[in-house]
Amino acid sequence: MRARRVAVLADVHGNAPALAAVLAELEREQPDAVVHCGDLTWGPLPVETLDLLAGRDVLFVRGNADRVVSELAERLLDPSADATVRERWMVERHDGPMRALLASFPATVELEVDGLGDVLFCHGSPRSDEELVTVETPEGRLADAVSGTSAGIIATAHTHVRYERHALGRTFFNPGSVGMPYEGAPGAYWALLGATGTNDTNRPNGLVIEHRRTGYDLDETERRYRESGDPMTDEMIEILRHPPTPAEVIAHAESLAFSG
Repeated sequence: MRARRVAVLADVHGNAPALAAVLAELEREQPDAVVHCGDLTWGPLPVETLDLLAGRDVLFVRGNADRVVSELAERLLDPSADATVRERWMVERHDGPMRALLASFPATVELEVDGLGDVLFCHGSPRSDEELVTVETPEGRLADAVSGTSAGIIATAHTHVRYERHALGRTFFNPGSVGMPYEGAPGAYWALLGATGTNDTNRPNGLVIEHRRTGYDLDETERRYRESGDPMTDEMIEILRHPPTPAEVIAHAESLAFSG
């Protein structure tokens, strides 16, 4: 598939109001393609989130949370299996067709973007949906993470922190999280990707990554979260209203390297 302008979303985490606000903005922007880089429904409003995308032409990447839904459902066929209350609640909110849909998402998606060439979209990294890639990831680990891939631009997610980084002769970026951002301020974070058609020494091949923040009604979202019955409602609301800062998250991510 080839596109000129791509909307890049990630980590909705079952936040239907945030996704609805971004989709309304996409109606105005009219990108040629929309890619979601994983972790779509694992959150308070999974069914409502998926319903918003019904009939829409979206390219989905499978995130670790998307993968875990099916793995948990399989494990919980054994009545004696260990699982948290939240994990059992989440499996109950994903019926068979929903789990099959999430499991069908590929681990990576590649698009040819006019003026930019091949762009690879993943969740954690091309080698693992649990790898934590940030602006401070050592180049040695970064090189291992992209070994065997050739795309000049790589979109990652998983950390819920947006960035743009030029390393190893490539460009790496994270659009941020639509539904659970760790940016120090509330909102739905995403990005538009395209090219200017002119070269810039600081932005290879005229690359433009336009980071966006879309506001939405947090009071209404809190109301819907509390009605959902999600066992982690209080924690989810605290993150929405008082998210951690990128510096805090990056330091934690780099201490782990991989996290499910």
